[in-house]
Amino acid sequence: MADVLSQSEIDALLKQLSSGELDADDFTEESTVKIKDYDFARPAKFSKEHLRTLEIIFENFGRLVSSNLPAYLRKNVQIDVMNSEAVTYSEFSNALSNPLLLGIVNFAPLSGNILIELASNLGFTIIDRMLGGLGIPLDKPREFSEIELSVLERIFNVLVDLLRDPWQNVVEIHPRLERIETNSQFAQIISPSEMIAIITINMSIGNVEGLMNICLPFMTLEDIMDKLNTKYWFSTMQDSDSEAYSEFIETAINKAQIPIRAILGRSSIAVMDFINLQVGDIIRLDSHMDEELDVYVGNIVKFKALPGSGAENYAVKVTEIIREE
Repeated sequence: MADVLSQSEIDALLKQLSSGELDADDFTEESTVKIKDYDFARPAKFSKEHLRTLEIIFENFGRLVSSNLPAYLRKNVQIDVMNSEAVTYSEFSNALSNPLLLGIVNFAPLSGNILIELASNLGFTIIDRMLGGLGIPLDKPREFSEIELSVLERIFNVLVDLLRDPWQNVVEIHPRLERIETNSQFAQIISPSEMIAIITINMSIGNVEGLMNICLPFMTLEDIMDKLNTKYWFSTMQDSDSEAYSEFIETAINKAQIPIRAILGRSSIAVMDFINLQVGDIIRLDSHMDEELDVYVGNIVKFKALPGSGAENYAVKVTEIIREE
């Protein structure tokens, strides 16, 4: 709160103003607030933080594609996330050319669908490789046949299945490929004015390069927008990775085969006596019948046991557990 002026201070200021010693314009505060225009046709629903998090998610997706897709195509596959942007769906659909490959993916349990657009030259390269060719695209693009779409559907299903792990740190999804469209007019899944996020990915199959665009409508991601920030993503990724890694190690150890043996006793004999051993000969050991046996796990003594039998087999009964400090 500003200081309250006394009557004498007020009189002094008025006297200075009337005499011209002070200028009233010096006390006028200029507004420093900058007014920013808001475009109602393109509301800002995706922040830079949201787009950056989506890039991180699909960078992880790209690594999975690069390691899994070569098993089907028998060609080196490289994936690079180029950029991300927020546009209206009409801008995205108007930029599409026919023929195209547009996979409509159900993003359950989230509402609505997402789109995976694959360049037609990549589509023909995939078909050529799947059918035993060298992976050379066509010089002149044409419509895809039903058989070719059936071949491509297998690869699209692989891509859709690989979406699960990158999104696991945000939400557990169960994506499913609904259909593949080759005409953009039949892929109006949302209103033209609805905002979407587009992740542009550069895909290289051998020497053939093309773009893959992932279209993510705001209405589909609306319920998880609060989780689309890098701080949340990295924190959950660290927790889930450490937990999953611990479970993996525990499972691997539980399934490990470990040799275990009980030593009845030891003895030393001459080589000549060993050569002349016959059935019925007796070898004297260095242990007594009522002594506990050493039970080895690998090469380490872990138990003491007494000899016996069980179900017509030799057996030992554990009497002591040897624990190391």
